Amino acid sequence: MIYNDTPSHNTTAYNYGSVKLSVYDWLSDIPLPAGQEVFDCVEVRFKNSRKEFFRNVHRLPLQIGDMVATEAISGHDIGTVSLTGELVRIQMRKKKADALSPTLPKIYRKATERDIEIWRDHRAKEVALQKRSRELAIALGLEMKISDVEYQGDGSKATFYYTAEGRVDFRQLIKDMAKEFSTRIEMRQIGYRQEAARLGGIGSSGREISCSTWLTEFRSVTTSAARYQQLSLNPQKLAGQCGKLKCDLNFELDCYLEALRDFPRTDTKLLTEKGIASCQKVDIFKRLMWFTYEGDFINWHKLTVDQVKEILELNKQKQTVPSLEEYITEEEDTTQKVSPMDNSQEGSLTRFDEKPKKRKNKKKQGGKNTAANDTAPEANPDKERDDNNKEKVAPVAKEKRNNPEGRKPQPENKKPFNNNPQKAINNAQKQEKVAPQATNIKKSSRKPFKKPNKTTPKSDE
Repeated sequence: MIYNDTPSHNTTAYNYGSVKLSVYDWLSDIPLPAGQEVFDCVEVRFKNSRKEFFRNVHRLPLQIGDMVATEAISGHDIGTVSLTGELVRIQMRKKKADALSPTLPKIYRKATERDIEIWRDHRAKEVALQKRSRELAIALGLEMKISDVEYQGDGSKATFYYTAEGRVDFRQLIKDMAKEFSTRIEMRQIGYRQEAARLGGIGSSGREISCSTWLTEFRSVTTSAARYQQLSLNPQKLAGQCGKLKCDLNFELDCYLEALRDFPRTDTKLLTEKGIASCQKVDIFKRLMWFTYEGDFINWHKLTVDQVKEILELNKQKQTVPSLEEYITEEEDTTQKVSPMDNSQEGSLTRFDEKPKKRKNKKKQGGKNTAANDTAPEANPDKERDDNNKEKVAPVAKEKRNNPEGRKPQPENKKPFNNNPQKAINNAQKQEKVAPQATNIKKSSRKPFKKPNKTTPKSDE
């Protein structure tokens, strides 16, 4: 972000980590009043969504994104500065942290290359450490899920975050892990929503889940929030990555509750001469309500909110309306009228039944070309045939033979000619076999072949 042609330190706010719980310092480019000193506390973010406040006792010129070495219970830790300036004072007041407390941890220095190298080496071991700790927990039969592991910056301590339905006796597990990993072990139980916030993920909207990006307070979510918003109570759609109801259900709940104040209660009954009508459905955006008579739940009658209020006022005066059909207004015809010009452009409904003319012309041209090609083999003295056999060729076979487009591909195993000597056949059988023999000759006309006169048997004439 750039203001007045000068780069702001907010540009580095989105260049580290996965931007979890990132904060934009909108007061960074506003100068402080004369005589006021910069607030000496800084917000530092560690792995995933863990944030803590530290005091800048050495007055280091820190900006968002700087790596710093902070005070820990034993040794030091490495974190990233996430917020500085006057917004830190507001955040501490919001989270009820005392800025004047003498026990507030302090920042030692900016992290050196040696500090960052040690920190990265221990961060690379966390995946293998988590896998091995899960194996140890399963071997002891503990009903717990170790979801995340965080090494301290100097590697002197490892914190294991786990979720469980109840209390877990992990004293033996700590002994086994301390012996296995040779470091101090700390177990910390978190909720399912905190687990999803630490690990992150992609929601059904295609964006990162809100609890890992900006949401810090986890309010209780009930199924009544889905009922007010006219949502189906499908647990697969309403549940989030944590397995609980989505926090997003509370985002628009206040707007729906404000809109429903003008609506009659859904359990109201309308008294008519035709019978008692009860509400079945409500459309908040269009301000519509659907009613059905008792015993006739198939036919729904749509009324506006004002019409329902009018009927209720009459019912309070012990008056009944004749029926709900009198209040139903005719819906406006929203269908677009199609002009005759559009229908003519679309064409008739039987246009697909008519054969295209171009295809007929191609067939005629193909027939003429094939007719001209039929004279070529007759002019060759080596390929003479009897005139009687040519006249007896089937017209269907002749058309397929003359049309090269309609010819089927010849199988590889099938030979175009039968070179074996044939027995003498009578004239009736000879007439039946002339057509397929002629088609075989034409099918193989593209490839070189031996003259059929040498192999075909001669007639007794």
